[in-house]
Amino acid sequence: MTEELSIVHTGGCQCGAVRFRVEGKLGTASICHCRMCQKAYGSFFAPLVDVPAKGFTWTRGLPRMFQSSNHVARGFCADCGTQLTYEAPGDSIAVSIGAFDNPDEIEPTIEYGTEGKLHYVDDLASLPKRETLDDTEGAPFLKSIESYQHPDHETPEWPVKERRK
Repeated sequence: MTEELSIVHTGGCQCGAVRFRVEGKLGTASICHCRMCQKAYGSFFAPLVDVPAKGFTWTRGLPRMFQSSNHVARGFCADCGTQLTYEAPGDSIAVSIGAFDNPDEIEPTIEYGTEGKLHYVDDLASLPKRETLDDTEGAPFLKSIESYQHPDHETPEWPVKERRK
């Protein structure tokens, strides 16, 4: 096995119903500001990284697909709604950076769809900063919150115990 193929990245959706594995070097990491990506993510932009289709496998469950245009299908978890893939013709798949177990390792190097960029996005870094638990006065429930989110690593099964009522 070559050194490049020994590189492994894993990830999945928020609830853990869908997990994936990427073997090999990741491609271009980007953010897309186009209106279709904003709507798909319900956010300011979509953070994506190209991965080789031949090195990409679903290891738990499968995403549901939405055909967002005549050329593009988007994969998402049907249980929790996590956006997972942007699939266009070609030999790679764009995967949501935030769905990887270690998203901090994947730094975007280019912006696409800048015609749709929201005018305030470049100023986000200047906003005041607060950590989650700094806001317990305004949101007291944070003091006792228990996450049901899948952990950022592989698990033999999930969920470990049923948490939904």
